[in-house]
Amino acid sequence: MPAARFLAGAASAVLLVNAVPHGVSGLQGRRFPSPFSSPPGGALSPPSANIVWSAANAAGGMLLLRRAGSSAADRWIMAGSGLCMAFVLAAHFGRVLPELDAAERSHSTG
Repeated sequence: MPAARFLAGAASAVLLVNAVPHGVSGLQGRRFPSPFSSPPGGALSPPSANIVWSAANAAGGMLLLRRAGSSAADRWIMAGSGLCMAFVLAAHFGRVLPELDAAERSHSTG
């Protein structure tokens, strides 16, 4: 498998998986960390920013998917990359969201 196809498949899976939590939060009208917050990924962004970020990730993922290979090995690479990204996102948001929720609650009551 050429390196370009390998990277395209892995990056495609990573972007498509990353589109999910941002899109879901945006559609629910909930604030969620995004690269548009300050600090990036460490503060809550409005739903509209998350919808934009989700759409950008989905578009990039779909464009790269067209460049990825279609063999069984290519699909395994994509599945593994997506699964790894899911674990990375779960760890990051599992750590960041409780802190942000607590900080937001203290600002609204204080």
